[in-house]
Amino acid sequence: MIGLYWLFSCLIGNFMTAFFVGKIYGVNLQEERSKNLGARNAGSVLGKVAFIWTLLGDSMKGVLVVGLGRLWHLQEWVIICGAALVIVGHLFPIWLRFNGGKGVATFIGVGLALSPSLFLWMIVGTMLVSSFTRSLTLGMVGGFIFYVGAIIQAGKIEPYGALIIAIVCMLIKHMSNIQESLERGK
Repeated sequence: MIGLYWLFSCLIGNFMTAFFVGKIYGVNLQEERSKNLGARNAGSVLGKVAFIWTLLGDSMKGVLVVGLGRLWHLQEWVIICGAALVIVGHLFPIWLRFNGGKGVATFIGVGLALSPSLFLWMIVGTMLVSSFTRSLTLGMVGGFIFYVGAIIQAGKIEPYGALIIAIVCMLIKHMSNIQESLERGK
């Protein structure tokens, strides 16, 4: 049952909302602006409605995986591994030659579904750092630092280990955005 759940989680992550939203608009988002299959690129290329649909679709992947794990009464660490796998599936979709999105919307769904109180620290960190740096990208980095800090403070580092690894993968995918934001701040 656990292996099937994890496989399902990864496959759900492979559903790239932005790819299908782009198809509806007759646009291949992998060829536009950042070439990223995420809500931010969908919004900048296609507008607010495409942003919202992509954000909701990708967030719901995370909610679905966590919800199914709870419905099936799986242990917390198993669900958290499934949550990490839905993010990794989004970052590296097999059917698109491992070229997916950057995982933020999927992480939002995962974070809210797993523990709204822990996710609150992601929001606080993002808002706090964004207010000083004027950069949503750097704010997100701050949010991840606060989120991981909250996990450590809550004594949940062991069950959340796989999700922390997924966060590191997301940060690696964001590295060019982070460097660009840091250079603009100089």
